[in-house]
Amino acid sequence: MPHRTVYDAKIEHLQILDEEGKLDKKLAKDTLNDEQVVYLYEQMRICRELDEIAFKLQRSGRMGTYPQNKGQEANAVGSALAMKKGTDWLVPAYRENAALFMHGLPMHYVIVYWMGDERGSKIPEGVNITPLSVPIGTHMLHATGIAWASKIRKEQDKAVITYFGDGATSEGDFHGAMNFASVMQVPCIFYCQNNQWAISVPREQQMNSQTVAQKALAYDMPTLQVDGNDIFAVFKAVKDARRRAVEGGGPSFIEAVTYRLGDHTTADDARRYRDEAEVEAWKAKDPLIRTRLYMESQGVWDDKKQAELEDRAKKIVGEVVKAAEGIEKPHTDDFFDHMFAELPEDMQRQRDTLRTSSIGRHPEQVGLRGKPVQAGSR
Repeated sequence: MPHRTVYDAKIEHLQILDEEGKLDKKLAKDTLNDEQVVYLYEQMRICRELDEIAFKLQRSGRMGTYPQNKGQEANAVGSALAMKKGTDWLVPAYRENAALFMHGLPMHYVIVYWMGDERGSKIPEGVNITPLSVPIGTHMLHATGIAWASKIRKEQDKAVITYFGDGATSEGDFHGAMNFASVMQVPCIFYCQNNQWAISVPREQQMNSQTVAQKALAYDMPTLQVDGNDIFAVFKAVKDARRRAVEGGGPSFIEAVTYRLGDHTTADDARRYRDEAEVEAWKAKDPLIRTRLYMESQGVWDDKKQAELEDRAKKIVGEVVKAAEGIEKPHTDDFFDHMFAELPEDMQRQRDTLRTSSIGRHPEQVGLRGKPVQAGSR
């Protein structure tokens, strides 16, 4: 048999708003209007303010480790607006704060979470968001499961989007989720924020793929690379993927090329492994800068509005911190009462006495019955 090509593919890159704030009007058709652009810019700026204050909270010992969203905000806001609030599900990692807020999560929940209080993970009723996921890649399986359940139930006009970084695509859970989603053709959008670094490992060293997007080809999944600092491109890519999902077209993969302007977390010092020239180059691509340049070119933004937004962002974040730090202290009973549907008797005793009995005193707790084991016996 002669040689023949059995599979051929290409990866397209989408950019609509460039680093100078110049818009490709043809590609921008049916995407965002100026009112929506202003709204998304405001959400990004408020999220940036939250990042700065959270950093100070950690440094002053008022909060634990925190991962800044700085530089990646366009991914969150553009995708969030493209998804249907109250209907679709958002399954986040931990750099999608603005998307969570836009879909109904009270802002102080994120601060409470990073303060080490699990009540930050208690999502309010009716808010279709799963808790933040620190383990890398595990939540993508949950997203696929939610989407599969939605398909089984024949729920109309409902999709799921899950966010993760480039490093997560090197994890086995990623491939398991992608394969299952493709085989079962579930309405799920896999959104990769390729911020160039898997903590301290550059993308080029933790994968040999020229793009992250091409990994979806192995699962015969529609895939696209977008400029992740471009709110227009992000919105369009997710909007198209969502439409395909709810119309029965199955899952999609989006690689958003962006950059983590801050450290991996407040426990990290990126200066130890990143070239400062690289960071400075990406600062010029900041989504807030290019979006503001566009708005000013359209005459819908000026220095006065910027100053008003700065003041509003400070007030909002100030109230958020106040709410987080003023949360009622948890009761020790919570640990027991929310662990079991029906609390076992020994656990009731622990809850009421705040004491636990040792195995030596009460061996029946672990089923040690009968004759004691002799030394040296098997």
